[in-house]
Amino acid sequence: MTVGESEADAMSRLTVLEELKSACAAAQVRETARVIELRAADEDLRNVPMKRRGRGLSAEIGLARKASPRKGAQFLGFARALADEMPHTMRALTSGELTEWRATILVRETAYLTRETREEMDRRICADSSTLDGVSDRALDALAKKHAYELDPHAVVARSARAEKDRRVGVRPAPDLMTTLSALLPMKQGVAVYASLKQHADSIVGADDRTHPQIMADTLVERVTGQSSAEKVPVAVNVVMSERTLLTDSDEAAEIPGFGPIPGHLARQMIADGTADDNETLSTIRRLFARPADGTLVSMDARSRTFPKSLAHFVAMRDRCCRTPYCGAPIAEIDHAHPHRDGGATTGVNGDGACRTHNRAKDADGWRYAVIDAPGGHRIEIQTPTGAVHESVAPPAIGHVPDTVSVVETRLRAMLNAA
Repeated sequence: MTVGESEADAMSRLTVLEELKSACAAAQVRETARVIELRAADEDLRNVPMKRRGRGLSAEIGLARKASPRKGAQFLGFARALADEMPHTMRALTSGELTEWRATILVRETAYLTRETREEMDRRICADSSTLDGVSDRALDALAKKHAYELDPHAVVARSARAEKDRRVGVRPAPDLMTTLSALLPMKQGVAVYASLKQHADSIVGADDRTHPQIMADTLVERVTGQSSAEKVPVAVNVVMSERTLLTDSDEAAEIPGFGPIPGHLARQMIADGTADDNETLSTIRRLFARPADGTLVSMDARSRTFPKSLAHFVAMRDRCCRTPYCGAPIAEIDHAHPHRDGGATTGVNGDGACRTHNRAKDADGWRYAVIDAPGGHRIEIQTPTGAVHESVAPPAIGHVPDTVSVVETRLRAMLNAA
């Protein structure tokens, strides 16, 4: 702590740093807009067909900003809007009067409007910087919606009708070995589902030691699966673990692909729960073999009690998520890293687990994928159209111990060979 420094000085620096972050975000907008301009000029010079122009650019922007292609597409849309149609919002971001997130709110809530309406929205909200003083994220969102409806109510209604087509259910990891199950629904349906769960919880709360939120969560499980949350719900879940984790009390982690690491004792319990009351097993075992030196998955057992041998399944289990750096999206497609049309082999080594966006992007002009299968893990070198090079390394198999063949592994192989 500097002599004479006050708490107010520290607070003042926090404000200045936040404003600098906004200014940096504005600079990134200008650079992204410049990339768009240069790429368009280059493609025009090369007479690239219109339907192929801009292909892969969002993925490339995402890589440059160490983010997923989905975020890259958002960065592109954000830059186009601020650079071309929302000068007042751009000025407020540059000066630090708007944070990047609040500028994003304004871009998002005007994306479906005509250029003229968007420009008027920009003027109404950001031309006078005092309008933004003390405004919260929620209040700014509400203000944008209000002006949008006043300026173009028909567009708002049409947007709502289109949005219903995007209804979906998703799941993602949450802290403490929990998951967040979400559903994007039309407003009436979403409110009805929540009200039904709440009404049921209201009617029985106090009957046992569960809280109101716990009753709502348990009721959701019961109504979707048809079984009590305390019962075993027969759903197939892939669990990857080492032989030590399976057969001993090892504290090593296991993994659920797409979810992440879980404690070994929980993985063993999940397998135990896969046994019915008559001792008929509901669990199956598929052997995946890792290279001792680095833990990279290199082959898969030819036998499976439930599923036939599948090379795509092997690649997905090896890569676990999209192989492109900073992406982390679930694998949607298994394809050739070195294109098949250029002689790429259909093998595990040349297999590439990718999200749909990155698998499409690598077919665009200037992208090059080179496979390097060497000690240190399965590697793919990715070169973008601007010449930037990124390296992707497949993660080691869960529970990998370098250069060892344990007694437990020998026992496991003997058991499986006898099965």
